[in-house]
Amino acid sequence: MKSSERSFARRIDLTSLQLFVAVCELGSIGRAAEREFIAASAVSKRLSDLETAVDTQLLYRHSRGVTLTPAGESLLHHARNVLFGLERMQGELSEYADGVRGHVRIHANISAIVQFLPEDLGSFARAHSQIKIDLQEHLSAQVIQAVHEGTADLGICNPDAVANTAELDLQSRPYRSDHLMLVVPLDHALAQRNTISFEEALEWDIVGLQSGSSISQAMRTASAQLRRPLRQRIQVTSLDAMCRMIDNGLGIGLLPDRAFALMHGVGNLRGIRLADAWAHRELRLMARDFEALPVTARLLVEHLSPRPADEAQAADQQDADLAAHLQTFAHL
Repeated sequence: MKSSERSFARRIDLTSLQLFVAVCELGSIGRAAEREFIAASAVSKRLSDLETAVDTQLLYRHSRGVTLTPAGESLLHHARNVLFGLERMQGELSEYADGVRGHVRIHANISAIVQFLPEDLGSFARAHSQIKIDLQEHLSAQVIQAVHEGTADLGICNPDAVANTAELDLQSRPYRSDHLMLVVPLDHALAQRNTISFEEALEWDIVGLQSGSSISQAMRTASAQLRRPLRQRIQVTSLDAMCRMIDNGLGIGLLPDRAFALMHGVGNLRGIRLADAWAHRELRLMARDFEALPVTARLLVEHLSPRPADEAQAADQQDADLAAHLQTFAHL
């Protein structure tokens, strides 16, 4: 940290930040003073000192209360992040006092979370009950950025779908793979097909995930290479919502094979294997440096890393689940 940055950090105290946030939320120094059980004059003095510390006006003061200046809006955003981080730190430290031996922060995309992580993290938690796992769902690009910035110890995503990943100098290891399927209603014109190219699917409206998802990006790239329009009129944020939209005749869509096999009861649907090479996807573990991870995170990496026998067994089970699921739909 530069000397100027250290000096700035020393000029800002947490109590002043808490009072500033309270004033912003209530729009009044008096009401904030009542809520925080402190004299209004003391709050006003704290705010003035804070403005001196940052060398800019943060609040417009008027007879009805206060409003934020542009600088005040910026500080409010950062102050809330700082206070939220302190709350999380307090929560984690209190868990250490109760016997927790470590935390692992993971960001993962929806494909990994739906298809593989419940079982994998569940078995890890049973074997290491004193290690807490913090898991957040994000788009693949956001997962990679979180790992790069250090807000996540581990990321699990499809890095091939994210531009400029190599420039971030992250390390990766294999986790699992999946294959995209075209999902259609049972009475659809394509329902009797066993395989299909994405180009053929472009004849119909597409129900897709949000625009930043790896599946959505792959579809846009493929349609651009084919020089065909992508008729994606509906976008949703979850796989079950996509299946319900498709079941109600609003289009067709792409889902990972195991995710589709797990969608029991979400509509009368048929999955058709996508023939395009890009439909096969590799989900990978991402870290800035696997060897530099805390011991608890390295334990989880070892648990999640595939072994040859596990990969074969997982592939066999995945094929069995998918076949059973498709057979169930065939009898609906």
